[in-house]
Amino acid sequence: MSVSAPGEVSPAEPDSPEHGGVHVGRLSALWVLIAGVVGLSSALALTIEKVELLKNPAYVPTCSLNPVLSCGSVMVTPQAAVFGFPNSLIGIVSFTVVLVTGVLAVARVQLPRWYWAGLAVGTLLGTVFVHWLIYQSVFTIGALCLYCMVVWSMTIPLLVVVTTIAVQPQRGNAVLRGLHTWRWSIVALWFTAVILLCLQGGVRARCRR
Repeated sequence: MSVSAPGEVSPAEPDSPEHGGVHVGRLSALWVLIAGVVGLSSALALTIEKVELLKNPAYVPTCSLNPVLSCGSVMVTPQAAVFGFPNSLIGIVSFTVVLVTGVLAVARVQLPRWYWAGLAVGTLLGTVFVHWLIYQSVFTIGALCLYCMVVWSMTIPLLVVVTTIAVQPQRGNAVLRGLHTWRWSIVALWFTAVILLCLQGGVRARCRR
């Protein structure tokens, strides 16, 4: 325990009982904020495009560039509304939470560990859902949605970053320490695998046409 000079207040240690919160590094905090902003913007844009398509079935979304990169082809499929409403509405709610969390983290508000653990679990569920959508887009629908791909690109690193924040107090564990040290390498390898999968799907779609 540090000793303070007379008249000074001794700062509490991160995640100590007196403090009750987890310290988040500046880079991680900024990434959570960026993921919230970009993910929410993409979800909003996708929702607007969906509304325009509902109003006018002949409407061509701005993200429909060719037969492979075609948001319009994806938005009219059952996979685009798994729970009976557009998937983008889930993104709006989810990324709003991420955005608020990012703002608090950048402002140095130290949220409790259970909050980060809950966010990590929620992001994990979102990542599983995203990978199901990736599979459906590549191998079933045969088309890719640019706004959806932006959401995918935010969800994957967000899971890694939030998880490393949630397990930070236990970083003495060798496995968790390795996860934290190599987190960006994990993200890079993950992205590479997804990109290769999408490229393979693009080739398959062009061959079918």
